[in-house]
Amino acid sequence: MSEIDRLKGIMARLRDPKTGCPWDIEQDFLSIAPHTIEEAYEVADAIDKGDMQGLKEELGDLMLQVIFHSQMADEKGYFCLEDVMEGISDKLIRRHPHVFGDEIIKTSDEQEESWEKQKEQERQAKSGGKASVLDGVAITLPALTRSVKLQKRAAKIGFDWPDLDGVFDKIEEELAELKAAIGGDGDIAEESGDLLFIISNLLRKLKVDPEVALKGCNNKFIKRFSYIEEHIDVKIASLEQMDELWNDAKKIEKRIFSKNT
Repeated sequence: MSEIDRLKGIMARLRDPKTGCPWDIEQDFLSIAPHTIEEAYEVADAIDKGDMQGLKEELGDLMLQVIFHSQMADEKGYFCLEDVMEGISDKLIRRHPHVFGDEIIKTSDEQEESWEKQKEQERQAKSGGKASVLDGVAITLPALTRSVKLQKRAAKIGFDWPDLDGVFDKIEEELAELKAAIGGDGDIAEESGDLLFIISNLLRKLKVDPEVALKGCNNKFIKRFSYIEEHIDVKIASLEQMDELWNDAKKIEKRIFSKNT
């Protein structure tokens, strides 16, 4: 028995209505979906930390999610794990015609373009030729990531600023509208969203992943705030004291950066 067959058997036994685990039996696609997302993030976290042992474990947890969903689908007669594996194998072959066919692709940019064309053809085929350019961008993606994917789709048919000047002008416009909303003339949440959307557009054009950029900023904030906590009791400190220590932390970071470069 292969390990994949062993894992399938374990999952089937856990889901057995008579002898299985009560918790596993009670689950459905909707209840398991949050766990699937969480496990994907934990895989990314292990990679970010360079923890290969952790990555091995987290990949196992993520694989369990695939097995779990496939088992539930098999029970209802929708599809089985073999169908899932066949589908992704066929897709990989179809989307790499330069490897499994006669098409010539020399660069990763050309491959990305070919991949997107294949995806567009698949979307059109599924919809009978009525698919929107924006169809297929998952609504469950982090909002910043989804905004970039939507913008990329629109940009491919020419709906985009030709240069950064247009984006900066739009940022100033959206910032002014947010200020007006704060003053009572508009919806603050809506205008804040517009500003975030256009900033993510700027980062897209600069080839910076907004999720990665914000993650780095979060980590930097934690590091600097921890420096403050190491030197003063933040519960009784004044803003001026904390701000001074914050600037000290920035100076230390710059010195370290200068030495490393």
